[in-house]
Parts: sequence; structure tokens; C-alpha cells
Amino acid sequence: MYLTARYTPQHLSLNTTRRPHIGSELPCPYSPHARAPAPRAPIASDMEKSKVLVVGGTGYIGRRMVRASLAQGHRTFVLTRLEKVGMDIDKLQLLLSFKAQGAVLVEASMDDHRSLVAAVKQVDVVVSAMGGPHLLQQLKLVEAIKEAGNVQRFLPSEFGMDPARMGHALAPGRVTFDDKMVIRKAIEEANIPHTYVSANCFAAYFAANLSQIGTLLPPKEKVHVYGDGNAKVIFVDEDDAATYVIKSIDDPRSLNKTIYIRPPENILSQNELIAKWEKLSGKVLEKIPIPSDEFLASMEGADHTYQIVVGHVYHIFYEGCLTNFEIADDEEASLLYPEVQYTLMDKYMERYL
Repeated sequence: MYLTARYTPQHLSLNTTRRPHIGSELPCPYSPHARAPAPRAPIASDMEKSKVLVVGGTGYIGRRMVRASLAQGHRTFVLTRLEKVGMDIDKLQLLLSFKAQGAVLVEASMDDHRSLVAAVKQVDVVVSAMGGPHLLQQLKLVEAIKEAGNVQRFLPSEFGMDPARMGHALAPGRVTFDDKMVIRKAIEEANIPHTYVSANCFAAYFAANLSQIGTLLPPKEKVHVYGDGNAKVIFVDEDDAATYVIKSIDDPRSLNKTIYIRPPENILSQNELIAKWEKLSGKVLEKIPIPSDEFLASMEGADHTYQIVVGHVYHIFYEGCLTNFEIADDEEASLLYPEVQYTLMDKYMERYL
């Protein structure tokens, strides 16, 4: 999940060595090791790698999905909407770099149903990384997958908070969750095999800036603390998220389930995150606590984007919505794939020194 918003003085200011999964106890209500480790996933020698189509492959998360798919040996296709490239030289060069790495560029348009059907007929798995404003366009993708009839797994664009748990979300930010649930309903009504992924808070937007609104850089002197700063939050390196996603696509254990990415050592309170940065930088920051009522009041008269950000941040840092439940019938990525050496947040933040 990633969020941005403008910064004004009266508002609050939001934006690794890798090591393997290590079991550790965490305070209630979340204990990721309450269940036995999942059975071993099939490995490359067990089955043929699926062919993967990435939709939204030039975006911030999509490009990581493409790279992870290629890195894990999948025949990788990237949906290319040439009408969207235009004179965007960076996007064009990115697509050409994918091609040079072995990806197949498939030209299709969300406004051309036949081209979408033709594209999905070439693959086994479709991974969507379409951005928030375009979420509902995935309904066209669902229709194409339904008609093609060959897709063995569809992963819609989610990768943040689990929308199924956000029915109580504040407006206007709840529209994101509502749209994602519309897509889920369409997928399930069409009986399309699927996997949903909750990747929680992307590190570049929430960790490096110590979760401050309106900046992507660590604060130099003062840091706003949400409430008492003790709500547990899950921070995930974006490349790690893509690695987990691609590992799940051929795994029968993730079929028709939600995969939660909860690297145990990256489940931190804001206070713990701040302490890590202070240790790295050697500088103690002034902490400015923001009571929940004051935080919510900052929405009044603010622009639409800022109101969305405030709502999401409220649910994460005041309610603790990422960790205030236990995983029941779904799966947790670091337990499914303990071989992934995920990025620790203190190591992630070293690059900002």
C-alpha cells in the first residue's frame, strides 16, 4: 500500500541486509506463529512454470512484478497499451528493458475486448497492478478472462489493506476498498481461480519517512507520533512483496485465498520504527504526539487526496487495522515461503543516511 498527500504546516507530515524468516513471539492480538508451518510448496522440478501476464507492468508495483516473474523463471508477458505510452520516453525505455530481459510485450487495450481476450489466452496467470483510479477497469479484465476460459489464476490489484476487513473505513478513502470488493465479487461470481494479496505498508511510503504525511524522506528534527505510537504496523519492502506474490501464483495452498505478507521482524510500532532511525542516524528527534480527534479534525476543509490519506493512516496507526486480527482460513507469506530473505526495515532505511 502506498499513499501521498500535500504537506502544509497545519497538517501532519507521511510518506535492508536481508535475512530469512525467524520465528518470534509478538504481543497479542497478533501472533503469526500460532499455527504450524504450512506444507512445502511445489518447487520448479515438481511442475512446469506458469506463463504470466502482468497488467500495469510499468507502474511502481507492476514493474517489480515483471522483474520478480522473470527472476523466478516464468515466461513473462507485459500488457502494453501503446496509446498510453505516447511520448513517455521513460515508460517506453522501461518496456524495452523488459523485452531485453526476455519478457514478451503484448499489445492490447482495456477498451478493446477482443485484444484483451487474445492477450489472456496466451498465459496461465494474470497479475494486475493497475493503479487506484483504474481499479474498476479490471471488470473488463474479468470479462476477458471469463471468455478466454484458460486462466488458472488471477491476482487483482490490491496489495494494501485487506478490503474485506475495511467495511467500516472512513469516507472518502473507503472508495478504494469498495472498488476492490466490487472486483472480488465479479471474480468470484465468474468462478475465476484467484489469489488476493494484502501487502500492508510499502516501505518507501511508510518506513523511510517514519510514516509522516507529505514527504518521502526522514524528518530531520521533529516527528509526528500517531496517538501513543504503539499500534503494530506491518512494513514491507516492495521488491519482497513482488517476490512473495510471484511465488504464490503456482502454489495450490494459495488458491482462492488471501495471502497476508507479514514478515515477523517488520511488524513494528511507529515508536519502534522511529527508534531504529534514531539509532541509525545518531540523532534523537522531538516527538509530537497527535491525539486521534485532532488528527481526524485535520480532514476538515482539506483537499480530497489529503482526506483519503488521513482516513487510511487513522485506520493503520490508531486502530491498528493491519494486526488486530489473526489469520484463520487464509495464509501468511513468510510462513509459506521461509526461504525468502526479506528486507529488515533498519537495513532498508540505511540508504537514507
